[in-house]
Amino acid sequence: MNPYIMFLLISNLALGTIITASSYHWFLAWIGLEMNTLAVIPLLAKQHHPRATEASTKYFIIQATASSIILFSSIFNAWHTGVWDITQLTAYPAPTLLTLALALKLGLAPLHFWLPEVMQGTNMTTALIIATSQKLPPMILLFMTSHQLPSSTLLIMAVISTLIGGWSGLNQTQLRKLMAFSSVGHLGWMAAISTISKNLLFLTLMIYLLMTLSFFITIINSTTKTTKDLGMMWNTSPTLSTTTMLTLLTLGGLPPMLGFLPKWLILQELITYQLTPTATFLAITSLLSLMFYMRLTFTTTLTISPSTTNTTMKWRFKPTKLINPTPIIIIMFFLIPITPLIYS
Repeated sequence: MNPYIMFLLISNLALGTIITASSYHWFLAWIGLEMNTLAVIPLLAKQHHPRATEASTKYFIIQATASSIILFSSIFNAWHTGVWDITQLTAYPAPTLLTLALALKLGLAPLHFWLPEVMQGTNMTTALIIATSQKLPPMILLFMTSHQLPSSTLLIMAVISTLIGGWSGLNQTQLRKLMAFSSVGHLGWMAAISTISKNLLFLTLMIYLLMTLSFFITIINSTTKTTKDLGMMWNTSPTLSTTTMLTLLTLGGLPPMLGFLPKWLILQELITYQLTPTATFLAITSLLSLMFYMRLTFTTTLTISPSTTNTTMKWRFKPTKLINPTPIIIIMFFLIPITPLIYS
């Protein structure tokens, strides 16, 4: 793709997020969402491959449908209240419609069906954009309207998301699909806490973005696409294999890694608000996600490494050198002592 066109698309991607984050009027927020969607579709379709065309078409239809529901809920609310302010969404059923639309945009279960297929149909860099920056505009709207959304609907979606995100990821060998179900599981934790604590929602989102960015940069550097390729990472770079292990343990939420921190705080907050059954179910379903993260960790560091191999795998080719993920992983560990400042 032409560098100037790429620069224009990435700029529109960022501009759409900024417009949505800084808007107070529903129409401006909708414009930001549409700019964000239209900027990412050429990135999805740039491969000129049937799978990429299918992924971009699915993404466009889903995002356009969700944006239409958001616009309809805001018009319905303005019709009854005369107010276009984002924080004044009070007319029933506008909050419920907005919750469903945001869940469709984010990929919350049971409206997650498009996310694994879209991420599998594109390359790793675009999959990274879908898993990270494309979550920001709908998450910003969720952050601003969380005090008015139906908490019972969000809690049901959270429970289903953590269950499906963990269960469906168990039989995946493609890393893009696996990270899609990982995203569904992490979004379930964010949905569970969204109506209770905005600070904790923000903290969980930031840690999720750091963890996902770190893992995607690692597999882009090593040109890894499947779990079988992870076993050959040691031959490419032992350091990269070790940092990948740390990143996977962080994604799984094992203590004392940073990924354990938001889950622990969310469970504590849910129990404080007398939601012990929900907290128990979230904790149990997180073990499913931990299972496939531990399987990836085993494949990465304990299957073949540190011995050499005579098989002619793709590790013999020069890997793509993009960004060293080690600084991002170091930043994740430095965030642990300052967590009380972020959470308070």
